[in-house]
Amino acid sequence: MTMKISRRNLMQMAGAAALAGPLASATRAFAARDKELNILCWEGYNSAQVLDPFRSSHAATVKAESLTNDPTMINRLRAGETKLWDLINVNNPWARKVMAPAGLIKPLPRAEFEPYFDAMLPNFKAPYRWAMSDDGKDLLGMAQRFGPYSFVVNTDKISKSTAEEQGWDLFNDPSIAGKYGIQESEDWNVFNIFLIAGINPFKPHGEDDMKAFSATAEKVFKGAKMVGDMASLNQALVSGEIDLYMTGGTYSVSPARADGYPNLRAVTPLKGPIDGKGGISWIEITSTVNNPDLSPLATEFLKYVQAPEVAHTVAFAEGTFNPVSQMGNPKCFELFTKDELEAIQWDTLEEDMARSAEYDIVPDYDKALELLTAAKRLRG
Repeated sequence: MTMKISRRNLMQMAGAAALAGPLASATRAFAARDKELNILCWEGYNSAQVLDPFRSSHAATVKAESLTNDPTMINRLRAGETKLWDLINVNNPWARKVMAPAGLIKPLPRAEFEPYFDAMLPNFKAPYRWAMSDDGKDLLGMAQRFGPYSFVVNTDKISKSTAEEQGWDLFNDPSIAGKYGIQESEDWNVFNIFLIAGINPFKPHGEDDMKAFSATAEKVFKGAKMVGDMASLNQALVSGEIDLYMTGGTYSVSPARADGYPNLRAVTPLKGPIDGKGGISWIEITSTVNNPDLSPLATEFLKYVQAPEVAHTVAFAEGTFNPVSQMGNPKCFELFTKDELEAIQWDTLEEDMARSAEYDIVPDYDKALELLTAAKRLRG
């Protein structure tokens, strides 16, 4: 049989071929993303201990990049990297106050994910404020690691009770000049300088507040024995080179405690200028990025890390050791040994968190950071 091909037939076939090209490419792209997951996160979630079992069970390529600054991660999404990442893991206010309003993340199906909060510690029960949109309608992410974060002392040099009672005023005492360190952590150091100056960091600040902040920053950086990362600060505490350091908490000191130095302890002051609270706590929220080609493995990973064994692995991933919200599940809690609970200061965790205001956004952060950077330069 001979088929006559008219101009109309030819145009129809050409159009179908043209349409098939993009559809085939899209199908191939989706199939590729079906086995690919990219995570932008704080350290711990990038650990092979956490990722390798997920890679194996899903036969997937999983890439995770760790940074140590929330605004930097968020700015990368703003710069167009929503097309690259599937999950972002940052501290608690950023999902609710910045990323969701800017359209950088996607809500999670509430019916599918809210039941996981039922197995978390009591403070995380649904609807958990920091996991929800401002209007309370959308679930923006999942909570897991958390902890108090103020400063760390060698209790052989400064007792826990003395540190708690004196709180941030310790750093105003001229007698400790040359005996403390400062961890390189810009946002937390901004918080702490405000607290040492007796100022709530999370309210708008006038000229007098900023002058006090500047003077305090210059004094604190000038008096520091060293400025470094948490590993070097922990080592300096062990060697006796310093007696205490800021900023620090369970996150920073737990590896040293696990290595056999229980005399090194994170301390939360009894009182302070944030509605009377002396410390600041952090809670990580992990959200799905508003990626136009979001990997279906993103939500699978969020479910995966809720499992008791995986949550325990996340808590003790290489690098830092931390409590996790899933410890509210007895099946998860029983996986923690006595030594592990000691490392993360479980004995005082509840009271430390109760004394802490939750991490929030500093209204004058850019100006404060500028003043803090100038104070660091004066140090030489």
